[in-house]
Amino acid sequence: MALEYRGPRAYASAGVDDTVHLGELVAGCLEDGDVLVLTGGLGVGKTHFTKGVSAGLGDTHPVTSPTFALMAVHDGGRIPLFHFDLYRLEHAFELEDTGIFDVLGYEGACLLEWGEQFQDELTDEYLGVIISRVDGDESLREIALEPHGARAERLAAAVDDAVRAGEAA
Repeated sequence: MALEYRGPRAYASAGVDDTVHLGELVAGCLEDGDVLVLTGGLGVGKTHFTKGVSAGLGDTHPVTSPTFALMAVHDGGRIPLFHFDLYRLEHAFELEDTGIFDVLGYEGACLLEWGEQFQDELTDEYLGVIISRVDGDESLREIALEPHGARAERLAAAVDDAVRAGEAA
């Protein structure tokens, strides 16, 4: 089974390769200033999705979750990708130390793992990427896009088009 379009902003991933592939497709639609907020439990594939985004932008460097560093910069592609992992943060005032306000909404794209808990402090314009396990199968994932703002709506529509074009190929 390959990445499956389930309807507007909804996809089924049969495994890691599909999740990475969706990240690659999203990368092809990203512009400077775009913000992705990844939501999902531990081990659902947020970092695999990020690997796809980085690869889709053309960066060939390894991607790991910056859980302890809080931010990693993947700048070997068409636009820089600022990858934040906010899992360890407990309070909004801690965001200042991550460097997020120096890059959010500027050159490059920002990808935030565990960013939903601080959304009120960050930006109103972002594309939420929700990754969920499917009961009964450890490898299956449902991935949904939740756009917030006009640019995020256009980004979600472009991703839908890219996924459908891939299914038709």
